[in-house]
Amino acid sequence: MSKSLNFADALVAWQRTHGRHDLPWQNTQDPYAVWLSEIMLQQTQVTTVRDYFGRFMQRFPTVADLAAASQDEVLGLWSGLGYYSRARNLHKAALQVVALHGGVFPRSAEALTTLPGIGRSTAAAVASLCFGEPVAILDGNVKRVLTRFLGYDADLASSKNERELWNIAQTMLPRSDWPQTMPVFTQAVMDLGATLCTPKQPRCPDCPLAAVCVAYSQGQPLKYPVKTKKLKRSAESWWLLWAQAAPDKVLLQQRPQTGVWAGLFALPMFASLESLREALPVAWRDQLQECAAFKHVLTHKDLHLHPVRLSLGKAVATDLGDWVAAKNWPELGLPAPVRKLLTTG
Repeated sequence: MSKSLNFADALVAWQRTHGRHDLPWQNTQDPYAVWLSEIMLQQTQVTTVRDYFGRFMQRFPTVADLAAASQDEVLGLWSGLGYYSRARNLHKAALQVVALHGGVFPRSAEALTTLPGIGRSTAAAVASLCFGEPVAILDGNVKRVLTRFLGYDADLASSKNERELWNIAQTMLPRSDWPQTMPVFTQAVMDLGATLCTPKQPRCPDCPLAAVCVAYSQGQPLKYPVKTKKLKRSAESWWLLWAQAAPDKVLLQQRPQTGVWAGLFALPMFASLESLREALPVAWRDQLQECAAFKHVLTHKDLHLHPVRLSLGKAVATDLGDWVAAKNWPELGLPAPVRKLLTTG
């Protein structure tokens, strides 16, 4: 039996008996639900996604419902999940599905990649899980499974090597009966990476591939995958004007549609305390109270945030933003640190 055939058959059999079957986006071939879950699961743990997925499906049960919503409404429901470009692209893709495809998702991975925010792996996941298309996915979990199984030690920081691994993955799919086998296989390879073939403490003896896994035979599963390129991190310092007006209003400003926290509502932000002070009427400046600074970590950047409180007796018109009542701001799309500040008070 060839290694590729053994790989696919072993995973399909394992998934049916030992794989995950209780996730809310499983046991369906609704491309809307699968697509929504795949976008949410990018860079985010399953435990976090569960609740958000449920809320989204309740508020927007179909792609047409999502398309009919405003971007602010979508960002508000997404608030706290992070990586907000996913939510903006989610909304754009829903608009395109409705406008260009009659509210019906394309059935091929190639066509799905034409939608905003859907890359090759996400498109393959939707097409294989929902339509049985024989296309390979290559997310982080799958890269780990494949490189360990094959002993593939080429540096995945190279796009050439990643393309090679993708081509290899395409040869390791089930050979037949794709409408039945591809959904199970695709779920299996994701589940294996999430539950057994984990980054730090893989449960190799429990793996259905252990007998033919190169990394396990070498006793070096943590050697794979190889990726030497490191993220270049940067840092920025921002001063946040935390202005409140009696009885219960806070000053919020919508961020530009590009850059950090694009499209979200945040406290007015400044590059320095001096620029914050200069933006305020002279009468307000003596009332400012600096709070303890804290760090918020993004994927490529550390944000050093310096809240500066200002309490006013009443809301006064200002070009720095809009006064939003306490009953209304929880529904807005807010960056996680801003939401935490406002919630903890």
